[in-house]
Amino acid sequence: MPAAAPASAPVPAPVPMNAPAAKAPSLDALRETLFRPMGADGVYARTGLYEDVVDALAALITRHRPAEAEVFRFPPVMTRAMIETSGYLKSFPNLLGCLCCLQGSEADIRGAVNRFVEGETWTDSLTPGDLVMTPASCYPIYPIAAARGVAPKGGLTFDVACDCFRREPSKDLDRMQSFRMREYVRIGTAEQILVFRKAWVAQARALADRLGLPYTVDLASDPFFGRGGQLMAASQVQQALKFELLIPVISEAKPTACMSFNYHQEHFGETWGLRDAEGRTMHTGCVAFGMDRLAVALFATHGLDVKAWPATARDALGI
Repeated sequence: MPAAAPASAPVPAPVPMNAPAAKAPSLDALRETLFRPMGADGVYARTGLYEDVVDALAALITRHRPAEAEVFRFPPVMTRAMIETSGYLKSFPNLLGCLCCLQGSEADIRGAVNRFVEGETWTDSLTPGDLVMTPASCYPIYPIAAARGVAPKGGLTFDVACDCFRREPSKDLDRMQSFRMREYVRIGTAEQILVFRKAWVAQARALADRLGLPYTVDLASDPFFGRGGQLMAASQVQQALKFELLIPVISEAKPTACMSFNYHQEHFGETWGLRDAEGRTMHTGCVAFGMDRLAVALFATHGLDVKAWPATARDALGI
């Protein structure tokens, strides 16, 4: 998110890999066993073996849900007006997917279909609709929270999830276009957000240890668009607004961000009018779990035979 005032959060030193990865199956073996192609890079049909692990991960994360968290599950789409208001279009326009439809009279629509039948181009008849693909599961929660009016003194905590889309097609299994994201979102004072984030960084390390995943935790930045984006990314790192838990899925030289710990400062509070009883703008933060990246990381680390995974990992997942 675009940065606001400097954060007061201390910058922890990067945490080294907790353990070396076991001899991993090839990426081709993972792809052939866990997925089926659907004609586009980064979009896959998923096998039962893979989905059982995703379900187990979801249950594990649920067991660590903050007691006060409200649960919301969102569809994979949201309104174009909502994404425009959020600022996403200014920061990541290259990643956004907009739904387009055939509109107009019956003759207009039949004309487009006839062009398709004749082997001609029909997509130039499409008109942008009022829906976009949801790029992150936290975006819909802020207007919902704001619609309630004044936030309580203790702030608000939410458990949100949905299927997400980002237009970054890749042949690598750790960067899909269509993927699942789970988040715990905190709305409160700056101090409350920083305490929440610090606690979750520690808890995420403990979860990764139980799952037997090699990882590092380090400062990070979002992939802001354009020349100005480089300055925004540098500011994000300088203010320690984002940390990631990185796992060597593809390689140790370029590990994959499987969890992130984000402090948005007052961005969403100002955008949506989130206020406390004294009229002060609320701060927000979140911990995000890349469900598909975590599942792929488990198979890449421990192999395709789930029954042979380390006992601690199987116990944590209940499998």
